[in-house]
Amino acid sequence: MTQAADLLDPAERLDLDGLRALQLERLRHSLQHAYENVPFYRESFDKAGVHPDDCRSLSDLSRFPFTTKADLRANYPYGMFAVPQERIRRLHASSGTTGRPTVVGYTENDLSMWSDMVARSLRAAGGRPGDIAHIAYGYGLFTGGLGAHYGAERLGCTVIPASGGMTSRQVTLIQDLNPSIIMVTPSYMLTLLDEFERQGVDPRSTSLRVGVFGAEPWTQDMRREIEERFAIDAVDIYGLSEVIGPGVAQECVETKDGLHIWEDHFFPEVVDPITGEVLPEGEQGELVFTSLTKEAMPIVRYRTRDLTRLLPGTARVFRRMEKVTGRSDDMVILRGVNLFPTQIEEIVLRTPGVAPHFQLRLTTSGRMDALTVRAEARPDADAATREVAARSIVQAVKDGIGVSVEAEIVDPESLERSVGKIRRIVDLRERRD
Repeated sequence: MTQAADLLDPAERLDLDGLRALQLERLRHSLQHAYENVPFYRESFDKAGVHPDDCRSLSDLSRFPFTTKADLRANYPYGMFAVPQERIRRLHASSGTTGRPTVVGYTENDLSMWSDMVARSLRAAGGRPGDIAHIAYGYGLFTGGLGAHYGAERLGCTVIPASGGMTSRQVTLIQDLNPSIIMVTPSYMLTLLDEFERQGVDPRSTSLRVGVFGAEPWTQDMRREIEERFAIDAVDIYGLSEVIGPGVAQECVETKDGLHIWEDHFFPEVVDPITGEVLPEGEQGELVFTSLTKEAMPIVRYRTRDLTRLLPGTARVFRRMEKVTGRSDDMVILRGVNLFPTQIEEIVLRTPGVAPHFQLRLTTSGRMDALTVRAEARPDADAATREVAARSIVQAVKDGIGVSVEAEIVDPESLERSVGKIRRIVDLRERRD
C-alpha cells in the first residue's frame, strides 16, 4: 500500500530545513512558556544556570535539565500545569501501581492537536475516512482508549468503543460489525486470537486488515505471528501520557521500518541512560522528549526510560525511532547479565507447542537470584511437547543471553492477562540490605 501525496498534511510535506526552523521556533516558545508558568521549571532552569533565551539552536536543548517521573509525582496533582484550571478540559492519570500516580492535563487546543496526531498516525498505518475502527484499548484515565477514539473520529472513521475485557464479546463484535482497523495492545490481540480459535472461527476470515498496536514493547516475531494468523498489516504506534498519549510516533504501513516521530510537535533525543549524555543518531539509548506545542502541561526533556535509537526518515521527513526494545527500568540484572523481557519473548515465540503468553518470575535461591520463565502451552500440546518446550527455552536463554534460568510450561489461559500493559515481570526476591 502506498501513501498518496495528497493525503499528507502540510507538516508532512516540509523539507528538512523547514522542519528544523519550525522546531526551533516552537522549542523556544515552549521553553519560555514552561519557565514563566511552571514553578518547577523556573526553579529547575535557574538551578542549572540556563534560561529559555539560551536556546539559540536545537542542540542547545542539551544544556537544559531533565524531567523525570519522580518530578511529576513530586508535583502531584497539578503542580506541572502551565495554565489556569478553567482552561483545562480533560485530565488523565497513570495507574499509580508503582507509586503516586502522575496526572496530565489538556486544554482544548491540546485535545485538538492530540486528535490530529492520532488521525495522522492512523492514516500512516493505512486507515482512511469511512473505515470502521475497533478500539480495544482501555478507556478511562488511561490515555489509550480515548486518545485512539478521538483520533479515529478526527480521521473520519466510524468508531466501535469496545474498550478492554469481555473477550468473547469482542470476537462477536468483530464478526458482526466488520471493522477494518483494530487498535489494541499486542498482548491482548493474542488473547483475542486465542478466543477466535476457541470459538472455532478462522482469524484470517475477519474484515480486519490493519492492526495498530502500542502501549507495550513487542518484537518482530510477534508482528509475524499476528500478521500470519490474522492476515493483516500489524504496525506500531507509540506514545505516553506524560508527553500526550498515543500518537507521538507511528510506523508507516508502506515501509514498516520503525516509527516516524511527529517532530513538529515532539522533539526527540536519545541519551546514555547512565550519564545522560546525548548520543549521536543511530546509537541506542534512552528516549527523551520535549513537547513543542502543548499548552496545559509542557514537558522538557522527559526521560521515558524506553530504549531505542533514532534513524533518518524514510516514508516521511521526520526521524524514525526503532521499535522499543525494552525499558531501562525493566532491565533485569541476573547474576551480572542484563536481560530484557523482549529477549525472552523472541525465544518463546519460536518454541513449538508454546503460546505467545509468558511471565518472568524472579525469586531468591539461597544467596543467588533465580529466574523462571512461565509460558502457556498451546491447547494441543501434550505433556511430552511441554517438556521439550521447557528444555528448549532453558537452552535458548543459555545460548542466546548467557544465563541459566528455569522454565515452566503452564496450562493455556492460566497466566494473568491485562487489557492495558501486560505485567511481564513478577519480582518475588527477598530484599537484602
